[in-house]
Amino acid sequence: MRLSTLSGTGRADVLDRLRTRLHSVEAVTADQPPFSDYDFSGGRPQGTALRDASVLVPLIDRPEGLSLLLTQRTNDMPTHAGQIAFPGGRRQVEDPSAIWTALREAQEEVGLDPDLVEVIGTADSYETVTSYRITPVVGIVQPHAVFRADPREVADVFEVPFSFVMDPANHQTHQREWNGQQRTYLAMPYGERYIWGATAGMLRALHARLFL
Repeated sequence: MRLSTLSGTGRADVLDRLRTRLHSVEAVTADQPPFSDYDFSGGRPQGTALRDASVLVPLIDRPEGLSLLLTQRTNDMPTHAGQIAFPGGRRQVEDPSAIWTALREAQEEVGLDPDLVEVIGTADSYETVTSYRITPVVGIVQPHAVFRADPREVADVFEVPFSFVMDPANHQTHQREWNGQQRTYLAMPYGERYIWGATAGMLRALHARLFL
């Protein structure tokens, strides 16, 4: 299915798919993730212990259509400096669920009040080359929410039309050298924003769950 817009009836259809095709919030498991950074660069290493993390996939129902909130990390972060990412992070021992982790991290990183988020489900888990099992938690954010970036972690908070990242025409494969090896990865460049790696991979997986 090719999406060029999510407005009008298409927008209503996408909202329905989001509410009916995602996993229920109770269905989060510790199974092997079905999607991975390794999908484009050979097989996964065997026997790697995965650490659990969660991200929030925040969708805002704007009058002009669904909008996806993303962050750009600061350039002095110890890992993934300057990269575009969802709000999220590692699950802490005291976090009762993957949903809790995603909402806590979003509040810490961008000041998003959890009471303004309607969690509608989870997308398929994703394995990163840094050995994290990430659970993407999809939530509808009320349009009057105010965002305040934590300057220690987040350089910028911005929005991208959800239709853009759900359009397969914008799913590109790029290559670069990483750890002495040529790595192929997914990218979704949007103007000056370079969405790539695990963030792009999770969006591709979300597209597959909703439209394939």
